[in-house]
Amino acid sequence: MALERIARPSLAERTTLRLGGTAEVELVARDERDLDELGDFLMKEPLRPFVIGEGSNLLAPDTHLDVALIRTATPPGPERVEKVGDRLIVRCGGGQRLPGLLGWAQMAGLSGLEGLTGIPGSVGGAVAMNAGSYGTEIGDVVSRVRLWSPGQGLFWLDREQCDFGYRRFTPGIPMAKALIWQVELALTEGQPKQVRKTMQDNYDRKKATQPVTARSAGCIFKNPEGESAGMLLDKAGMKGARLGGMAFSDIHANFLINTGGGTSQDALELIDQGREKVKEQFGIILDMEVIIL
Repeated sequence: MALERIARPSLAERTTLRLGGTAEVELVARDERDLDELGDFLMKEPLRPFVIGEGSNLLAPDTHLDVALIRTATPPGPERVEKVGDRLIVRCGGGQRLPGLLGWAQMAGLSGLEGLTGIPGSVGGAVAMNAGSYGTEIGDVVSRVRLWSPGQGLFWLDREQCDFGYRRFTPGIPMAKALIWQVELALTEGQPKQVRKTMQDNYDRKKATQPVTARSAGCIFKNPEGESAGMLLDKAGMKGARLGGMAFSDIHANFLINTGGGTSQDALELIDQGREKVKEQFGIILDMEVIIL
């Protein structure tokens, strides 16, 4: 199996905001053998590598970028690995879609991921951002992470070697940026009906308070310590604010949505407006949660 190469891929087609121009190339790794070819490519080509995952936390400019998008399409999973105490270790590829993992856990009656219900994206992306909601972060249940980098190849890091924080994951060893190839999670065995009920309750709650079906990238800003970015934006008058085809959601002010025909320029200007309004009224500078490519 050879590394798949897609010339000038559309970023708008690969991001949940449906915004962006094109990248120079997309490289799709499906097998461990593809990683050697990926490493050779990255060593030879003067392109900036970027692991795109499912594009659910990303704002891409409308222009062409000299970027090599990297996407993993690892074999089907998840799979049970072993029992450790009262936990079941589950392994899946970084390219596994997070909703697919949650659906599998629900059917298997495995608990620990219910708070992540309604979050899109890939498992690798969720770990890289330490995705979380309703008191759950994926870092809470990570047992091991298998990383790959051109210089070091594939290697496992135990939980103790990983540093998880608010919307961040940092390998606890000195190294360049790496690709998350596989993840092992320590989940608790429970009852499928109870896991399903908790997930459904969380989804219903999220659907009532967030624009989960809109073209968005999730929360635009991180919550400042002790504050809610959405509440600050709401009080600053940004809830429902529009510019071109972009708007801050009228359901949750910290969600930027593409109402149709939006551009990245519209999005960036609206983000700047929101940040400036919050700074003026509350003296707080909001930090981005969404990655600007």
